[in-house]
Amino acid sequence: MLNVGIVGGTGYTGGELLRILCGHPKVEIVAVTSRNAIGKKIEEVHKNLRGIVDMEFVDTRPKIAKECDVVFTAVPHTKAMSIVPELLKYGSKVIDLSADYRLNVKEYERIYGVEHTDKERKAIYGLPEIYREDIRDADLVANPGCFPTGAILAAAPIVRGGYVERIIFDSKTGISGAGVNPTENSHYPNLAENVIPYKMIDHRHVEEMREELGVKVSFTPHIIAAIRGILTTAHVILKRKLTLKDAVEIYNTAYRKEPFIRLYDDIPSLSYIRGTNFCDIGGFSLEEDNDRLVIISVIDNLVKGASGQAVQNMNIMFGLDEKMGLFYPGLSP
Repeated sequence: MLNVGIVGGTGYTGGELLRILCGHPKVEIVAVTSRNAIGKKIEEVHKNLRGIVDMEFVDTRPKIAKECDVVFTAVPHTKAMSIVPELLKYGSKVIDLSADYRLNVKEYERIYGVEHTDKERKAIYGLPEIYREDIRDADLVANPGCFPTGAILAAAPIVRGGYVERIIFDSKTGISGAGVNPTENSHYPNLAENVIPYKMIDHRHVEEMREELGVKVSFTPHIIAAIRGILTTAHVILKRKLTLKDAVEIYNTAYRKEPFIRLYDDIPSLSYIRGTNFCDIGGFSLEEDNDRLVIISVIDNLVKGASGQAVQNMNIMFGLDEKMGLFYPGLSP
Protein backbone atom coordinates (compact mmCIF):
# COMPACT_ATOMS: atom_id res chain seq x y z
CA MET A 1 0.00 0.00 0.00
CA LEU A 2 1.09 3.55 -0.72
CA ASN A 3 0.79 6.08 2.08
CA VAL A 4 -0.51 9.27 0.48
CA GLY A 5 -0.84 12.84 1.69
CA ILE A 6 -2.57 15.88 0.22
CA VAL A 7 -1.41 19.41 0.99
CA GLY A 8 -4.34 21.72 0.30
CA GLY A 9 -7.41 19.55 0.46
CA THR A 10 -10.32 21.99 0.56
CA GLY A 11 -10.44 23.12 -3.08
CA TYR A 12 -11.88 21.40 -6.12
CA THR A 13 -8.63 19.61 -7.03
CA GLY A 14 -8.09 18.50 -3.43
CA GLY A 15 -11.64 17.19 -3.25
CA GLU A 16 -11.28 15.39 -6.56
CA LEU A 17 -8.02 13.79 -5.40
CA LEU A 18 -9.86 12.49 -2.34
CA ARG A 19 -12.75 11.17 -4.45
CA ILE A 20 -10.38 9.25 -6.72
CA LEU A 21 -7.89 8.07 -4.10
CA CYS A 22 -10.47 6.74 -1.65
CA GLY A 23 -11.39 4.15 -4.30
CA HIS A 24 -7.81 3.30 -5.25
CA PRO A 25 -6.98 -0.29 -4.19
CA LYS A 26 -3.30 0.42 -3.42
CA VAL A 27 -3.65 3.70 -1.50
CA GLU A 28 -4.09 4.67 2.11
CA ILE A 29 -4.78 8.37 2.65
CA VAL A 30 -2.65 9.31 5.66
CA ALA A 31 -3.12 13.08 5.99
CA VAL A 32 -4.97 15.93 4.29
CA THR A 33 -3.88 19.44 5.21
CA SER A 34 -5.57 22.82 5.18
CA ARG A 35 -4.60 26.21 6.53
CA ASN A 36 -8.21 27.30 7.08
CA ALA A 37 -10.05 24.10 8.07
CA ILE A 38 -7.74 22.50 10.67
CA GLY A 39 -9.70 20.07 12.83
CA LYS A 40 -12.71 20.14 10.57
CA LYS A 41 -14.09 16.88 9.21
CA ILE A 42 -13.34 16.37 5.53
CA GLU A 43 -16.94 15.35 4.90
CA GLU A 44 -18.11 18.75 6.18
CA VAL A 45 -16.26 20.44 3.32
CA HIS A 46 -16.65 17.75 0.64
CA LYS A 47 -20.14 16.51 1.34
CA ASN A 48 -20.02 13.99 -1.49
CA LEU A 49 -17.49 12.07 0.65
CA ARG A 50 -19.82 11.70 3.62
CA GLY A 51 -19.54 8.22 5.07
CA ILE A 52 -16.58 7.46 2.80
CA VAL A 53 -13.66 9.55 4.09
CA ASP A 54 -13.64 9.68 7.90
CA MET A 55 -10.76 12.08 8.54
CA GLU A 56 -10.08 15.63 9.71
CA PHE A 57 -7.98 18.29 8.05
CA VAL A 58 -4.63 18.79 9.76
CA ASP A 59 -2.10 21.59 9.78
CA THR A 60 0.44 21.91 6.98
CA ARG A 61 3.65 20.40 8.30
CA PRO A 62 6.84 19.04 6.76
CA LYS A 63 6.63 15.80 8.75
CA ILE A 64 3.74 14.71 6.55
CA ALA A 65 6.51 13.64 4.16
CA LYS A 66 7.94 11.27 6.79
CA GLU A 67 4.59 9.50 6.91
CA CYS A 68 3.92 9.41 3.16
CA ASP A 69 5.38 7.77 0.09
CA VAL A 70 3.93 10.52 -2.08
CA VAL A 71 2.38 13.92 -1.39
CA PHE A 72 0.12 15.83 -3.75
CA THR A 73 0.44 19.61 -3.41
CA ALA A 74 -2.89 21.12 -4.42
CA VAL A 75 -2.15 24.68 -3.33
CA PRO A 76 -2.48 28.02 -5.14
CA HIS A 77 0.14 29.03 -7.67
CA THR A 78 3.25 30.61 -6.05
CA LYS A 79 2.70 28.65 -2.80
CA ALA A 80 4.06 25.21 -3.72
CA MET A 81 7.66 26.31 -4.16
CA SER A 82 7.90 27.06 -0.43
CA ILE A 83 6.47 23.63 0.49
CA VAL A 84 7.95 21.21 -2.04
CA PRO A 85 11.63 21.47 -0.99
CA GLU A 86 10.88 20.36 2.58
CA LEU A 87 8.64 17.53 1.43
CA LEU A 88 11.40 16.20 -0.80
CA LYS A 89 14.01 16.67 1.94
CA TYR A 90 12.01 14.48 4.30
CA GLY A 91 11.82 11.67 1.76
CA SER A 92 8.47 11.87 0.02
CA LYS A 93 7.94 11.99 -3.72
CA VAL A 94 5.83 14.98 -4.78
CA ILE A 95 3.25 15.62 -7.48
CA ASP A 96 2.59 19.35 -7.69
CA LEU A 97 -0.73 20.47 -9.16
CA SER A 98 0.20 24.17 -9.18
CA ALA A 99 2.14 25.96 -11.92
CA ASP A 100 5.27 26.43 -9.80
CA TYR A 101 7.41 23.81 -11.55
CA ARG A 102 5.83 23.62 -15.02
CA LEU A 103 7.67 26.45 -16.76
CA ASN A 104 11.21 27.64 -17.13
CA VAL A 105 12.00 30.04 -14.30
CA LYS A 106 12.26 33.19 -16.44
CA GLU A 107 8.81 32.70 -17.96
CA TYR A 108 7.32 31.69 -14.63
CA GLU A 109 8.53 34.88 -12.95
CA ARG A 110 7.25 36.99 -15.85
CA ILE A 111 3.81 35.39 -15.89
CA TYR A 112 3.20 35.09 -12.15
CA GLY A 113 5.00 38.25 -11.10
CA VAL A 114 6.99 36.71 -8.24
CA GLU A 115 10.54 35.51 -7.76
CA HIS A 116 10.85 31.75 -7.85
CA THR A 117 12.48 30.61 -4.61
CA ASP A 118 13.43 27.11 -5.80
CA LYS A 119 15.08 28.01 -9.09
CA GLU A 120 17.52 25.13 -9.46
CA ARG A 121 15.07 22.29 -8.94
CA LYS A 122 13.96 20.47 -12.07
CA ALA A 123 10.63 18.69 -12.29
CA ILE A 124 9.35 16.25 -14.90
CA TYR A 125 6.36 17.57 -16.82
CA GLY A 126 3.60 15.16 -15.94
CA LEU A 127 1.99 14.40 -19.28
CA PRO A 128 2.26 10.59 -19.42
CA GLU A 129 1.53 10.29 -23.12
CA ILE A 130 4.75 12.20 -23.82
CA TYR A 131 6.99 11.82 -20.75
CA ARG A 132 6.04 8.41 -19.34
CA GLU A 133 9.59 7.05 -19.10
CA ASP A 134 10.88 10.18 -17.35
CA ILE A 135 7.96 10.10 -14.91
CA ARG A 136 8.85 6.55 -13.83
CA ASP A 137 12.08 7.73 -12.20
CA ALA A 138 10.93 11.16 -11.00
CA ASP A 139 10.85 12.44 -7.42
CA LEU A 140 9.01 15.62 -8.45
CA VAL A 141 6.34 15.78 -11.14
CA ALA A 142 4.79 19.04 -12.31
CA ASN A 143 1.21 18.17 -13.16
CA PRO A 144 0.15 20.00 -16.35
CA GLY A 145 -2.48 22.71 -16.44
CA CYS A 146 -5.98 21.83 -17.60
CA PHE A 147 -6.02 23.85 -20.84
CA PRO A 148 -2.51 22.70 -21.86
CA THR A 149 -3.42 19.04 -21.29
CA GLY A 150 -6.26 19.08 -23.81
CA ALA A 151 -4.40 21.34 -26.23
CA ILE A 152 -1.04 19.55 -26.21
CA LEU A 153 -2.62 16.11 -26.59
CA ALA A 154 -4.71 17.40 -29.51
CA ALA A 155 -1.64 18.66 -31.36
CA ALA A 156 1.44 16.70 -30.27
CA PRO A 157 1.40 13.89 -32.87
CA ILE A 158 1.10 16.22 -35.85
CA VAL A 159 3.70 18.59 -34.40
CA ARG A 160 6.16 15.73 -33.89
CA GLY A 161 5.71 14.84 -37.54
CA GLY A 162 7.09 18.23 -38.57
CA TYR A 163 3.95 19.37 -40.36
CA VAL A 164 3.00 22.41 -38.29
CA GLU A 165 3.58 26.11 -38.97
CA ARG A 166 1.44 27.38 -36.11
CA ILE A 167 -1.62 26.45 -34.03
CA ILE A 168 -4.60 28.45 -32.80
CA PHE A 169 -6.34 26.85 -29.83
CA ASP A 170 -9.90 27.88 -28.98
CA SER A 171 -11.13 26.33 -25.70
CA LYS A 172 -14.50 26.26 -23.96
CA THR A 173 -14.34 25.44 -20.26
CA GLY A 174 -16.74 24.65 -17.46
CA ILE A 175 -16.74 27.06 -14.55
CA SER A 176 -15.08 24.69 -12.06
CA GLY A 177 -11.80 25.56 -13.78
CA ALA A 178 -11.99 28.96 -12.07
CA GLY A 179 -11.69 27.33 -8.63
CA VAL A 180 -13.89 27.09 -5.58
CA ASN A 181 -14.18 30.81 -4.85
CA PRO A 182 -16.92 32.58 -6.85
CA THR A 183 -16.16 35.39 -9.29
CA GLU A 184 -18.12 37.78 -11.47
CA ASN A 185 -17.82 35.37 -14.40
CA SER A 186 -19.11 32.45 -12.31
CA HIS A 187 -22.12 34.35 -10.96
CA TYR A 188 -25.10 32.46 -12.39
CA PRO A 189 -26.97 35.40 -14.01
CA ASN A 190 -23.79 36.42 -15.83
CA LEU A 191 -22.89 32.92 -17.00
CA ALA A 192 -26.21 31.24 -17.80
CA GLU A 193 -27.16 31.29 -21.50
CA ASN A 194 -23.85 32.93 -22.21
CA VAL A 195 -20.29 32.32 -23.41
CA ILE A 196 -17.64 34.52 -21.82
CA PRO A 197 -14.26 34.96 -23.53
CA TYR A 198 -11.44 36.10 -21.25
CA LYS A 199 -7.65 36.61 -21.31
CA MET A 200 -8.06 36.51 -25.08
CA ILE A 201 -4.37 36.74 -26.02
CA ASP A 202 -2.45 36.49 -22.74
CA HIS A 203 -3.78 33.59 -20.71
CA ARG A 204 -0.99 32.26 -18.50
CA HIS A 205 -1.39 28.71 -19.84
CA VAL A 206 -0.32 29.65 -23.37
CA GLU A 207 3.37 29.64 -22.48
CA GLU A 208 3.03 26.07 -21.22
CA MET A 209 1.65 25.06 -24.62
CA ARG A 210 4.45 26.87 -26.44
CA GLU A 211 7.18 25.30 -24.34
CA GLU A 212 5.88 21.77 -24.81
CA LEU A 213 4.92 21.96 -28.48
CA GLY A 214 7.81 24.12 -29.71
CA VAL A 215 5.77 25.91 -32.42
CA LYS A 216 3.91 29.20 -32.66
CA VAL A 217 0.78 28.97 -30.50
CA SER A 218 -2.16 31.34 -30.01
CA PHE A 219 -4.85 30.61 -27.45
CA THR A 220 -8.21 32.06 -26.43
CA PRO A 221 -10.34 30.50 -23.66
CA HIS A 222 -14.08 30.91 -23.07
CA ILE A 223 -16.21 30.08 -20.03
CA ILE A 224 -19.44 28.24 -20.78
CA ALA A 225 -22.47 27.43 -18.64
CA ALA A 226 -21.21 24.00 -17.59
CA ILE A 227 -19.62 22.71 -14.40
CA ARG A 228 -16.96 20.39 -15.80
CA GLY A 229 -15.08 19.86 -19.01
CA ILE A 230 -12.91 21.55 -21.61
CA LEU A 231 -13.56 21.32 -25.33
CA THR A 232 -10.58 22.53 -27.35
CA THR A 233 -10.64 23.24 -31.07
CA ALA A 234 -7.12 23.12 -32.52
CA HIS A 235 -6.73 25.05 -35.77
CA VAL A 236 -3.45 23.60 -37.05
CA ILE A 237 -1.85 25.61 -39.86
CA LEU A 238 0.27 23.25 -41.93
CA LYS A 239 3.59 24.09 -43.54
CA ARG A 240 3.58 21.10 -45.88
CA LYS A 241 0.92 19.07 -47.60
CA LEU A 242 -0.84 16.28 -45.77
CA THR A 243 -3.89 14.19 -46.59
CA LEU A 244 -6.66 13.73 -44.06
CA LYS A 245 -6.13 9.98 -44.18
CA ASP A 246 -2.45 10.40 -43.33
CA ALA A 247 -3.26 12.82 -40.51
CA VAL A 248 -5.64 10.34 -38.91
CA GLU A 249 -3.08 7.57 -39.26
CA ILE A 250 -0.48 9.72 -37.47
CA TYR A 251 -2.84 9.93 -34.48
CA ASN A 252 -3.72 6.25 -34.59
CA THR A 253 -0.03 5.37 -34.54
CA ALA A 254 0.81 7.83 -31.75
CA TYR A 255 -2.04 6.95 -29.43
CA ARG A 256 -3.10 3.37 -30.19
CA LYS A 257 -1.52 2.06 -26.96
CA GLU A 258 -2.54 4.96 -24.72
CA PRO A 259 -5.07 3.81 -22.11
CA PHE A 260 -6.65 7.24 -21.64
CA ILE A 261 -6.73 8.51 -25.23
CA ARG A 262 -9.82 7.62 -27.27
CA LEU A 263 -9.89 8.58 -30.97
CA TYR A 264 -13.16 9.33 -32.78
CA ASP A 265 -14.14 9.65 -36.41
CA ASP A 266 -16.89 12.06 -35.40
CA ILE A 267 -16.82 14.98 -32.95
CA PRO A 268 -16.27 14.02 -29.29
CA SER A 269 -18.56 15.38 -26.60
CA LEU A 270 -18.02 16.71 -23.10
CA SER A 271 -20.69 14.30 -21.90
CA TYR A 272 -18.49 11.34 -22.88
CA ILE A 273 -15.65 12.22 -20.48
CA ARG A 274 -17.42 13.80 -17.49
CA GLY A 275 -15.86 12.48 -14.29
CA THR A 276 -13.20 10.46 -16.14
CA ASN A 277 -9.49 10.56 -16.91
CA PHE A 278 -10.01 10.15 -20.65
CA CYS A 279 -8.98 12.58 -23.35
CA ASP A 280 -11.18 12.07 -26.40
CA ILE A 281 -9.84 13.37 -29.71
CA GLY A 282 -11.68 13.51 -33.01
CA GLY A 283 -13.51 15.65 -35.53
CA PHE A 284 -10.52 15.55 -37.90
CA SER A 285 -11.19 17.94 -40.79
CA LEU A 286 -8.83 19.26 -43.44
CA GLU A 287 -9.36 22.57 -45.25
CA GLU A 288 -6.88 22.00 -48.06
CA ASP A 289 -7.07 25.45 -49.69
CA ASN A 290 -6.03 27.12 -46.45
CA ASP A 291 -3.66 24.39 -45.19
CA ARG A 292 -5.77 24.08 -42.03
CA LEU A 293 -6.28 20.86 -40.09
CA VAL A 294 -8.97 21.05 -37.40
CA ILE A 295 -8.92 18.69 -34.41
CA ILE A 296 -11.21 18.55 -31.36
CA SER A 297 -10.22 17.31 -27.90
CA VAL A 298 -12.34 17.00 -24.75
CA ILE A 299 -11.26 16.38 -21.16
CA ASP A 300 -12.71 16.74 -17.69
CA ASN A 301 -10.72 19.70 -16.35
CA LEU A 302 -10.78 18.34 -12.78
CA VAL A 303 -9.75 14.78 -13.71
CA LYS A 304 -7.49 14.45 -16.77
CA GLY A 305 -6.90 18.19 -16.45
CA ALA A 306 -5.82 17.96 -12.80
CA SER A 307 -6.39 15.31 -10.14
CA GLY A 308 -6.90 12.24 -12.32
CA GLN A 309 -3.75 12.91 -14.28
CA ALA A 310 -1.94 13.40 -10.95
CA VAL A 311 -3.05 9.92 -9.84
CA GLN A 312 -2.06 8.53 -13.26
CA ASN A 313 1.40 10.01 -12.64
CA MET A 314 1.50 8.46 -9.17
CA ASN A 315 0.71 5.04 -10.62
CA ILE A 316 3.58 5.38 -13.09
CA MET A 317 6.05 6.63 -10.46
CA PHE A 318 5.40 3.62 -8.22
CA GLY A 319 5.22 0.94 -10.90
CA LEU A 320 1.49 0.32 -10.59
CA ASP A 321 -0.94 -0.38 -13.39
CA GLU A 322 -1.39 3.04 -14.95
CA LYS A 323 -5.16 2.59 -15.10
CA MET A 324 -5.51 1.64 -11.43
CA GLY A 325 -8.26 3.63 -9.69
CA LEU A 326 -9.00 5.58 -12.88
CA PHE A 327 -10.43 3.30 -15.54
CA TYR A 328 -14.18 3.81 -15.53
CA PRO A 329 -16.76 5.28 -17.96
CA GLY A 330 -18.09 8.81 -17.94
CA LEU A 331 -21.44 10.00 -16.67
CA SER A 332 -23.89 10.14 -19.58
CA PRO A 333 -26.27 11.84 -19.70
